[in-house]
Amino acid sequence: MQCKPFLWCLLVIGVFVVGAQGQTAQYVLSNDDMAFPFLTGVGVFSVGANGVPSFQQQVQTGTYGAGGGYFGMSRAAVLDDSSQQCVFASEARNGLIVGVMVSTLTAGPGASGSSTDSGSTNGIGLAMNSNYLYASFSSSNTIGTFQVQSGCSVSFISDVPVLGILSGAINGMAIHGNMLIATYTDGSIESFDIANGVPVSNGDLQLSTATAASQGATYANGIDITSDGHYAIFGDTSTSLSIEVSDISSGRLTKTKVYKSNAAISSSDILLSPDETILYVINTQGATVSALFFDKTTGRLSPGCTSPRMTGLSQSWSYLGSAALINQSGNGGGVYVAEFGSASGVGMVNLSVSGQKCSLKEAAGSPVLDPNTPGLLSIVSFPPRSF
Repeated sequence: MQCKPFLWCLLVIGVFVVGAQGQTAQYVLSNDDMAFPFLTGVGVFSVGANGVPSFQQQVQTGTYGAGGGYFGMSRAAVLDDSSQQCVFASEARNGLIVGVMVSTLTAGPGASGSSTDSGSTNGIGLAMNSNYLYASFSSSNTIGTFQVQSGCSVSFISDVPVLGILSGAINGMAIHGNMLIATYTDGSIESFDIANGVPVSNGDLQLSTATAASQGATYANGIDITSDGHYAIFGDTSTSLSIEVSDISSGRLTKTKVYKSNAAISSSDILLSPDETILYVINTQGATVSALFFDKTTGRLSPGCTSPRMTGLSQSWSYLGSAALINQSGNGGGVYVAEFGSASGVGMVNLSVSGQKCSLKEAAGSPVLDPNTPGLLSIVSFPPRSF
């Protein structure tokens, strides 16, 4: 699934910064992804005691975004190590990756890939570890490898061409250890060895089980990976809620097992809770959020709960984007959700769990309007989850 051409896309990032008194302050940052002729930037939202964000300022980056793209593609990546704390954002019209230093909220110089790398149509996805940043260029169907530098900057190394089995474009990416996993818009999935930096295919390119069974009516989109690297989880774009799980303990993708439910519509974006007991599912076309119980030992999913329809559908926004955790411990306490439309905002859904029962409820004060863009797609958290 991708955004409508006449709408804009945005990225929101949850950020935590240690203040002068040693306390941790929480923020939400947004990569506005504004298309030409509007300059894009990264917005900063403070988060109060009730968890609801409010706009604080914008960091100008001086270039242009794509104004649209695929739901499973995260347009930012975060780095939180002992040497530096950074938020990297892709700016698709110019093909740039720009880093913002969290401590000063200033942007560094951008870096581009090769002269043929392009994501101007549907965006540039990002995934990273402490040494390398990877960019999925949706128009050129390439994955670019960038070396992480000091000062929240990156330098280009090389790119590799990629393509789905049915010529699908590169979409979402996720990293665990020496493995990078990608989805394609035709429902293909593939893993790569990144032990030496530049991705090398593991030779496991395949159509997901749900895609093959539905003859293309369902396709893998968003990706998450368990902390031990045992399972890769895919959120599908579908007419129902469809989640697929692949055992990757061998170092390669295996045939996915499918979990389906009629409780919601579509499931393009997913996010594991910090304790891996809950899989948050963003029902991108159904205007709801679901929570499934997850067994990290067996990789099995079981029914959980689905929120009521979120405030403002059709009047203010059209689709839900991806999610960011409210808390970085336990079951996460719920999620922030990107709301994509003419009056975009950040929704907030709280989770309550009792045994094998749960409930999801939109928080008071949600959604919060984003003043810098008429569209919102991707969200992540910083400091990131521990895996």
